[in-house]
Amino acid sequence: MMDKIVIANRGEIALRILRACQALGIKTVAVHSTVDRNLKHVALADESVCIGPPPGAESYLNIPAIIAATEVTDAVGVHPGYGFLAENADFAERVEESGFIFIGPKPETIRLMGDKVSAIEAMKSAGVPCVPGSGGPLGDDPEENAAIAERIGFPVIIKAAAGGGGRGMRVVHTEAHLENALQMTKQEAKAAFGDDTVYMEKYLENPRHIEIQVMADQHGNAIHLGERDCSTQRRHQKVIEEAPAPGITPEQRAQIGSVCVEACKRIGYRGAGTFEFLFDDGNFYFIEMNTRIQVEHPVTERITGVDLIREQILVAAGEKLGYTQDDIQIRGHAIECRVNAEDPETFMPSPGTINGFHTPGGPGIRVDSHIYDGYRVPPNYDSMIAKIIAHGQDRDSAIARMRVALDEMVLNGIKTNIPLHQWLLSDPGFLEGGFNIHYLEKRLEQRQGKKQ
Repeated sequence: MMDKIVIANRGEIALRILRACQALGIKTVAVHSTVDRNLKHVALADESVCIGPPPGAESYLNIPAIIAATEVTDAVGVHPGYGFLAENADFAERVEESGFIFIGPKPETIRLMGDKVSAIEAMKSAGVPCVPGSGGPLGDDPEENAAIAERIGFPVIIKAAAGGGGRGMRVVHTEAHLENALQMTKQEAKAAFGDDTVYMEKYLENPRHIEIQVMADQHGNAIHLGERDCSTQRRHQKVIEEAPAPGITPEQRAQIGSVCVEACKRIGYRGAGTFEFLFDDGNFYFIEMNTRIQVEHPVTERITGVDLIREQILVAAGEKLGYTQDDIQIRGHAIECRVNAEDPETFMPSPGTINGFHTPGGPGIRVDSHIYDGYRVPPNYDSMIAKIIAHGQDRDSAIARMRVALDEMVLNGIKTNIPLHQWLLSDPGFLEGGFNIHYLEKRLEQRQGKKQ
């Protein structure tokens, strides 16, 4: 077992990792920027190291500084959390080359799955269903690209191979707009990711976003822990997640889950990971794999009883998985609301000092957050400041508990999106479940139209 771990992240996920380490008797090192010296996990960690000024590029994305912090504190492992360097193969490689344990997949696996084109090729080889597409990068021949689009069938979507977060993608409905859209996407991809490689897929117009949680060890063992529905999105960013997904049958879960498990074994996967799918007309279509822990991992923990962060650490330390597939049972329903420091109407960030904070409680309620009364939310990072998770015996009871929790939550001094969640949890379409990824944006447009 590792006796000391560097937590190479900030906010609620850093605190979540620290708590898992404490439960395992592992000492912790919190690395932080100058503006984050007062974060809760920094105060609770055994040691802390300042790694730079507020901009992420100069602190949480500063690989030499994080490696140096690991060296000077005699730590053994590094946990990247999510975001920042979590899916950076070069970082994972540097950690391992420096003699430390990277708590995540092998660098070559991160690299393989980080490139969307190579990931799709690997998944096709492993028998994972994929969206019909170009089968590789698009070239510079307009006629050949038009022929590919014709074969796939309009509408199509052009995507950056190195893309993510909703950037580097364009939907094209006719051949007349194809070449211009392709060139614009290449330019955007080059500017955002330093790589202008793009590929083409069939654009599914009304899909749901369903993802499968997996965990694998270094000994060839792998399991899946069911699915999550992440279709409540705005601008490709998740707002509410839930598990299990409404309308997915046990047979569908077992079938797609077993496919993902076999794919993990085939590529030699290690640690926690998520296969993301578009689900349309009863069919799953692979879009990407996230080679890290997810923001929404608590909903899976609530319905399975598995501590995913703990398993990540144990697997990285060389332990065998503590669970077999038969051990994984789905119990009840869980919903997570992401609480962001932003205006609920305009979605503009709302940094500032919190001058009143109280978390909800009661049966089935969990709150993951790093904030406290008097904490100043900085303008430098992602606006998510808390996650509220509600668990119940079924979806209706989980929603009912979430409504109570949102009403109980006190968070003064800044604006948050809690009113958005309260509105959503009373929306007839949301209550029905099984809606597609465009539902929230359409409802927001309708709401805005009524106000005008």
